[in-house]
Amino acid sequence: MAISPSEILSELASTRPRPTAVAALRAAVHARRMLLVKSLLVRVDRYDTVLTPAVRRRFEQDWETLERTERAAPSAVRDVLDYPMTGAWLTEALAAPAGTEFERHLAHLSGVSAAAVVRAGCEVDQTLTLPAAVLALPGIGVLNCPSGLARLVGRDGRVRVADGTRSAGVVFSLRGAGGTPVAEPAVSEEVGWSGLRTLPGGTVVLDDLDPYRVPASGIGPSALPAARRLPSARGLWFDRWRAARTFMSAADPARAAEIGDVLRAVVPLAAPPQPVDGAPVSATLRAAPCAVLTQLPAGGRELAESLVHEIHHTKLAALNELLPLCRPDGATLHQVGWRPDPRPVPAVLQGAYAHLALTDLSGRMLRGCVLPSALRRWAAKQFPDYREQVGKALSILRESDELTSAGREFVHRMVRHHESLGMTARSCV
Repeated sequence: MAISPSEILSELASTRPRPTAVAALRAAVHARRMLLVKSLLVRVDRYDTVLTPAVRRRFEQDWETLERTERAAPSAVRDVLDYPMTGAWLTEALAAPAGTEFERHLAHLSGVSAAAVVRAGCEVDQTLTLPAAVLALPGIGVLNCPSGLARLVGRDGRVRVADGTRSAGVVFSLRGAGGTPVAEPAVSEEVGWSGLRTLPGGTVVLDDLDPYRVPASGIGPSALPAARRLPSARGLWFDRWRAARTFMSAADPARAAEIGDVLRAVVPLAAPPQPVDGAPVSATLRAAPCAVLTQLPAGGRELAESLVHEIHHTKLAALNELLPLCRPDGATLHQVGWRPDPRPVPAVLQGAYAHLALTDLSGRMLRGCVLPSALRRWAAKQFPDYREQVGKALSILRESDELTSAGREFVHRMVRHHESLGMTARSCV
């Protein structure tokens, strides 16, 4: 059943998991992604006279493969196009100047179209030209192809991908959770294949391979790059993920389920052994919603906090595609409790929304008498801090003239939820 814009605002403003609202936001993400794909096609046509013949032929082959796969298995193509890093790639490609930089980004379409074929298990027999000698399959993995060619052969639901000059390659079948392609049998580095790993208990992948997973400028004031892929680090991430799931299942089962519903990927960021302030740096890219970029946290609770915080950035970014919440020409800056630097109104709203979710979570922890006492003591300290910070930010937003009518309604509903938390949180420490 369709959900009205007012209902979406109401359901999301509480920060509580609402499957109908999440479905509407997922549709908004897909609509935005399709707009970017069409924009890429328009840009290629516009640059037709400056693209080299080889680049144009490769693009037409990749585009035809994508269209053919979409006719056979539309859900497989949607999965690839909606993958977070596909959005990051499209954004960079559309921003690149005409010439070699644009052509370099355009070559990634070969990996996108090949990933769609692999996810669909389509019949195929074709050779791809790879200028960078690498075939990156979004959400699946990376194949090194020293020859600069990749061979795709698919039939009976199985697809083999190999370097163009070697008989050995990786074979995929659709036997993973939710039809996720799985390499069979387990392949070694000898064939040049590196696959993504699915985090325990769901379908979220640990993406430490995609070339577009972290912007070239890095993340945060320290310009953190992507973390290097190390087998030992993978084990630590799996341990933290299990601990976060255990924590969230006890503290807030509905939020635990929402994390699995909203997220597609976790991207490790480079980090010193212990961040200076004890908290991991995390981020959500507007171009790549449904992915959380984060340093390795100290424990499960810290990872769970980062996940809750960042998925609310994703939810708000997707909502803003449906219903713009802020006017585009605002310039005033405001001080907030969670950052030392003054923030513009859109950032105040983003931060207030994420911290309202953390206020809600810590309030539920206070009432969760089955939780260990140490966690309830932590919640007893954090809840009033979060609630005060959010309250001050909401006061700024209520007085701002930079919100749209939808933004004002959204903030009004956030205020109502914020007030209800003050009346319902009771500690059983």
